[in-house]
Amino acid sequence: MGAVVSKDVNRRTALIDAMRGSPIMGPLAALVLASMFFATQSDKFLTGANLSLIIQQVMVVGTLAIGQTLVILTGGIDLSNGMIMALSSVLVTGLAVEAGMHPALAILVGLLVCIAIGGLNGSLITSIGLPPFIVTLGTFNIAYALVRIYTTSTITQLPPELLFLGNTFNIGTTAITYGSVLMVILYVITWYVLRSTPAGRAVYAVGDNPEAARLAGINTKRVLTVVYIVAAISYGIAGLLLVSRTGVGDPQAGQTGNLDSITAVVLGGTSLLGGRGQIMGTLIGALIVGVFRNGLQLMGVGSIYQVLITGILVIVAVSIDYLSHRGK
Repeated sequence: MGAVVSKDVNRRTALIDAMRGSPIMGPLAALVLASMFFATQSDKFLTGANLSLIIQQVMVVGTLAIGQTLVILTGGIDLSNGMIMALSSVLVTGLAVEAGMHPALAILVGLLVCIAIGGLNGSLITSIGLPPFIVTLGTFNIAYALVRIYTTSTITQLPPELLFLGNTFNIGTTAITYGSVLMVILYVITWYVLRSTPAGRAVYAVGDNPEAARLAGINTKRVLTVVYIVAAISYGIAGLLLVSRTGVGDPQAGQTGNLDSITAVVLGGTSLLGGRGQIMGTLIGALIVGVFRNGLQLMGVGSIYQVLITGILVIVAVSIDYLSHRGK
């Protein structure tokens, strides 16, 4: 009997230690505490309709942040993601509305353009050895210019196929968008790949120590190139979610997407130094931003103060990350 009790205690102790060591426990605690606080400030906060609205509000940035997480895990950063999303969204809507192309084919063209830009980012970083910051800053400007060359007007009257992800279904009395479900599915798939496949472990290895990964037989250049391509695909999907949510192709969109996605990644506990973090932490980070903005809005706080608080949260999260690395 004593041996059974001892084993049970040991299991609980191991579980507690694992939870303490998990990088997502801090962000999860912050999300819970923030939710508890705003629930005391407004009766509307914990309603099903409001919680569904929060998820809808973060689904675009949350999907952008999937690709950003993959890039940051390798020790890089992607400043071009918001403009890749914008380019894809105006290209898809423009081809479908103005060129009369079938929506499915227009979506395929948009994703292929994303893949091309992601491949360009990865190739310049791996073949020439340019810093990711410089390369993606350059492609940010290229994508921005291409958007403006293609159109400066908002594209409207979209076909129903491009708006499908903005449609809803009901769980009880709460309306859930298909786009929100797609975002969650993408997170689950990415979580599985990073956690349970050799490709996922290679991403962590390259971010932790690229030279050691190379000596261990990992083709680091191929890993980095594939990461930037896969990330760009997620940006294209984020563009589809943006179109389905707004109902238009907006050439003004995406200009702060890089900063918003980096914010979600950092708040989710992923280290900017690479090699450490969890994709589900990024989802929590995106939800933290969504909860703060929604809660402050319900309290009547101005939007500029929402931005101010988000900036403070980012500085605190990055400081904790760097201090923990210094301590180790």
